[in-house]
Amino acid sequence: AEMKTLFASFKGAVANTVKIAEKCNFDFEFDKLHLPDFKASGGLSHKEKLRNDTYFGFEEKTKDGRFDFSLHLRDEYTQRIEYELSVIDKMGFNAYFLIVSDFVSYAKRSGIPVGPGRGSGAGSLVAFCIGITDVDPIAFDLLFERFLNPERVSMPDFDIDFCYNRREEVIEYVKRKYGEDKVSQIVTFGTLAARAAVRDVGRALGMPYSHVDTVAKLIPRELNISIKSALNTKELKQLYNDDADVRRLIDISRSLEGMPRHASTHAAGVVITEKPTYEYVPLSYSGTGVVTQFDMNTDARLGLVKFDFLGLRYLTVIHDAELAIKEKNPDFDISRIPLDDKKTFKLLCDGRTDGVFQLESGGMKQVLSRLMPSNLEDIIACIALFRPGPMDSIDKFIARKHGKEKTEYKIPLLKDILDVTYGCIVYQEQVMQICRTLAGYSYARADIVRRAMSKKKTDAMQAEREGFIKGCIEHNVSADFAEEIFEEMVGFAKYAFNKSHATAYGIISYRTAYLKAHYPAEYFSALLTSVLDNSQKLKE
Repeated sequence: AEMKTLFASFKGAVANTVKIAEKCNFDFEFDKLHLPDFKASGGLSHKEKLRNDTYFGFEEKTKDGRFDFSLHLRDEYTQRIEYELSVIDKMGFNAYFLIVSDFVSYAKRSGIPVGPGRGSGAGSLVAFCIGITDVDPIAFDLLFERFLNPERVSMPDFDIDFCYNRREEVIEYVKRKYGEDKVSQIVTFGTLAARAAVRDVGRALGMPYSHVDTVAKLIPRELNISIKSALNTKELKQLYNDDADVRRLIDISRSLEGMPRHASTHAAGVVITEKPTYEYVPLSYSGTGVVTQFDMNTDARLGLVKFDFLGLRYLTVIHDAELAIKEKNPDFDISRIPLDDKKTFKLLCDGRTDGVFQLESGGMKQVLSRLMPSNLEDIIACIALFRPGPMDSIDKFIARKHGKEKTEYKIPLLKDILDVTYGCIVYQEQVMQICRTLAGYSYARADIVRRAMSKKKTDAMQAEREGFIKGCIEHNVSADFAEEIFEEMVGFAKYAFNKSHATAYGIISYRTAYLKAHYPAEYFSALLTSVLDNSQKLKE
């Protein structure tokens, strides 16, 4: 009515707004991927290109001695490669692997340090062969299905660590290759937590700061606590009942709690699309550049593929130390250092881990001094165990390593799976291996069981329990024992760690410890430089 009055002298103006609206039409496409247009050289298909690159990389790494065929036969590697390639092709992800390999290869050609891996991607042998990761998954019992499950269709997600000073160079390369209008960062939304909601609403209502502050401080400082839960506390409940202004403040705050408060840019996520990104999602401009107006989950539903470009300071430290060492020792290569170096393990056993990646906290030093790590698997286990929940297993792990407690396996079949962790279930991959060995599951099926356990989905858990027990009985494992081991897995699965990630980060930890043990001057010089650089960035 107001618009009709306001625009009365403009004939048809209001009616025309309806006509314009009716002509506007946009249908979102769901479940269709919009990968960037990657051109394979030589007119090869994506499938052919990935196969060629994989086997070329495999042969090159074989020549360099990167595979120990005395422990695992060459046929085991080729069979794994064929299996992974078939799954990748069947799920339509050939181009995805090639795209990631391409920008990782650019970084390495440009002297930009790249991490050995991160997350479950380190479980892929194809990724290792084409240079995305630097971890032999067969040597460490890492499972491809933890990364890409043929029975649960979802996008693979390679998280790549780059030198924190030069990460932007890799993103710029991607923009040049695919077109700036086809590359965008991703918005994230900060939401109103309980205390923040109360303070913001109090400010908007013009209430005295001291009054609002009193109410806000009565909300416990607990992670993800809601105002509803906070009202169970005696003082806040009484104030709510006695003071009308507080009641109004709380009621409005509850209605706004959890809603977006502000927008910022995702720390690492970048989408790369086939056509200009604005043809798929609305865009916005933030202080860091163009971002999608939808968050990463909505982007994914619309078929946009996220690539994570992360900055890791310790990669820069390792790289700078390596350059300094090469001035005296031109043949030095941090990726070729021995993994059983006594001097390095002595440093770890002594707890002298200041400046060592992932291992420098006071609590971790105590664990290392008690554990006395003697191989890379011990370091990997430390990274996986030193978290709330798994910490309860540390004492048992240490006692069994040193023979103070007998390592027992309920049945011999578990020995090959749990031997590396002294009979303790530490990794998600071990849960999957138990399901496969005892119940005859495929690794893909075992990963679904692991997910159900970790997320504590009651209905799904019950179905998986019945299936697991049935499978165990069919493989000559008693129902009583199957029930017992299932309960044990459920207890651990909530906290069990992704071994692929722990292995990749364990390698970085070992490399920093090796540099500190053998080249302390060069290493500490690089470390101090990175600290100063970071301080300068924070000031800016």
